[in-house]
Amino acid sequence: MSKQPVTRPPTTTPQRYRAWNTIAGNADETPMSLLDHLNELRKRLFKSLIALVVGVLLSAAFTDQILRYLIKPYGSELQVLGPTESVVMYFRVALLAGAIVTIPYITYQLFMFIAPGLERKEKRWIYLALPATTSLFLGGVAFAWFIMVPTALGFLRDFESGIFRPEWTAERYIAFLTSLLFWIGVAFEMPVVVFVLSRLGILGPEALRRNWRLAVVIITIISAMITPTVDPFNMLLVIAPLLGLYLISILVAMIAYPRVLRR
Repeated sequence: MSKQPVTRPPTTTPQRYRAWNTIAGNADETPMSLLDHLNELRKRLFKSLIALVVGVLLSAAFTDQILRYLIKPYGSELQVLGPTESVVMYFRVALLAGAIVTIPYITYQLFMFIAPGLERKEKRWIYLALPATTSLFLGGVAFAWFIMVPTALGFLRDFESGIFRPEWTAERYIAFLTSLLFWIGVAFEMPVVVFVLSRLGILGPEALRRNWRLAVVIITIISAMITPTVDPFNMLLVIAPLLGLYLISILVAMIAYPRVLRR
């Protein structure tokens, strides 16, 4: 009597994701505890932090040129009122430049954290969003620098010029610029975030239209946090493009939202 080949029962335990499966495969069904999720998040945050540190160190070599470029709209040297203020401003600009350089890698780490829970079709939309996110961030920085900053500085410099003499300190000036550039860059990513959420069926255009009043309140609060000064002119300068981006996001959601869910 010939021996029958021994067949092993197929394993029912899903295998832990490899790097390629994380990027291209379907959703990972491997059970993970809350501690596992937190540990994975810690690894991604640590890698992002290391990338940011490297970006800041590389940017520090060019910070002197960046500072000279940033003070051109002001037109002359800035005052410092403390012995360490110039050093603090130097590293603040280096931090901003390093963040801009490492935004693509940080976005990639965020994607790698959420990718195991997405299906292959859902990941495709994330792939399309990654370059768009970086492009919109840089576009927001460019918009803030070339359009918003000259308008704001021109108004603030000439406001009651017969009474006030503009002699701005480095701390106030650099804080104003860096906050405006960075957060407007982040705000410009709103349409692509809405696009992905709408395409996945999470956020629809009707919800955005119905809650526009709440959106105005939230945008006003965010603008007050972004704007380093308390004057209404600079707040309106931030509110206006954010409201425009919200309207664009509604149009994007109308295009991206699946037709099946609309019915």
